[in-house]
Amino acid sequence: MRSRREFLALAGLAGVAPLLASCGSGVLPAPDTAAAGFGEEATGVLRLWARSDTQTGTQAVVDAFHASQDRIRVELTPVLGTQYVTKLATAIRARAVPDLLAMNDIDTILFIVRDVFTDLTDLVAQLPGRERLSPGQLDLSTLDDRVYGLPFLADNSVLWHNAELMDRAGVDPATALTTLPGCLDAARAVRELGADTYGWSLAANASGIIGFVTQPHTWAAGTDVITGEVGSQRGAVEGNQALRAVLDHHRTMWAEGLMPPGNFSDTGTSWGSDFTAGTVGLLPGNYFAAVMGQDEAVTSRTGVSLLPGPTGGSAFFTGGDNLCIPRGAQNASAAWEFTKFALEVEQQSKLPAGGYFPVRSDAATDEYRATYPLAVAPLEQIDTGYAPRTLSYNLLYNQPDSPYFEMFRRAVFDGDVDGAMASAQARYDRVLEQAQR
Repeated sequence: MRSRREFLALAGLAGVAPLLASCGSGVLPAPDTAAAGFGEEATGVLRLWARSDTQTGTQAVVDAFHASQDRIRVELTPVLGTQYVTKLATAIRARAVPDLLAMNDIDTILFIVRDVFTDLTDLVAQLPGRERLSPGQLDLSTLDDRVYGLPFLADNSVLWHNAELMDRAGVDPATALTTLPGCLDAARAVRELGADTYGWSLAANASGIIGFVTQPHTWAAGTDVITGEVGSQRGAVEGNQALRAVLDHHRTMWAEGLMPPGNFSDTGTSWGSDFTAGTVGLLPGNYFAAVMGQDEAVTSRTGVSLLPGPTGGSAFFTGGDNLCIPRGAQNASAAWEFTKFALEVEQQSKLPAGGYFPVRSDAATDEYRATYPLAVAPLEQIDTGYAPRTLSYNLLYNQPDSPYFEMFRRAVFDGDVDGAMASAQARYDRVLEQAQR
């Protein structure tokens, strides 16, 4: 499971700006998606790139696709998540793009603004179940009301709890875990159970993970740390009371010893292991960190809810992959046929077996709920999923020296919330200004 943790811990993508800038806007020809029979009864080879981080989920869908027909053969190429943007930019310059991309949803906007992807708007309008797709993930591949990609699989952040510890501590998760103060009280109650039992756990030295699991608390309050549309964005850090409440919450957790000391240096390689071992009451994390590969003894005591805001509300990070067809694709018709197949309820409902959530709410059938009860929560409130649409996500959140990560560390471990927010505001504005020149 290290590769999954490494993606969120090490997913910085600095240094690709020159490559992206030289991709060339509109250089490659767009496929004729209005041609008769497009996306139906296609033949030949479909060249599909997938992130190695999410390869298991993609491979399962590819296998099912092969079993369903014999006209199209998929050549699946896994690409390291930290190299994906660079490799794609290089392929565009060489005019040797694949037919279909399963790529990190937060990175799709980098290529959309450079006219790299095929406009799928008219095709999407005819897609069965379109209204059931994750709006937060779909928004990441939409610009100026035009759609350039579709959600494929979801890697969402949620709040896991140990029901046995909650019961012993006298905590009712259904009521306690709906606000940050309620979570704090629950963590305190669990910590009182014993010296080796902690209330809350984070991989607090992993920039990607921190952005993944802590931002939704702010979003649940109806605000973000970035304001404005792509191209004219700035930071919304100073004066953001919801963000301050999130930082204060984690500072209190650390100052009161409610988090394991090892959280300070955890780079994500042991993310979730203390929770699955039964020594932690609450874990903000994904399906892989808390559920994947665990035996019934662990899953039977595990509960799940969405991440709460300071005074209520809930949200989750709509991480995962979007499917995009590059301009210049040689077999775009097969790519669209595969995309339609991948989004069918039958395929989507099997994704938790590989560690991922579906991207359409109606995948939560009665059979699905019985088979994957811990993979239902985001589907029931799919409209609360979100991720910032920005050209600078990796620089703002995933880099080890990113402003969000440095702000979090300074506020939580040094106790300087005011100074951390002031410094982050200046750095947000600087990073965004440079990216939008």
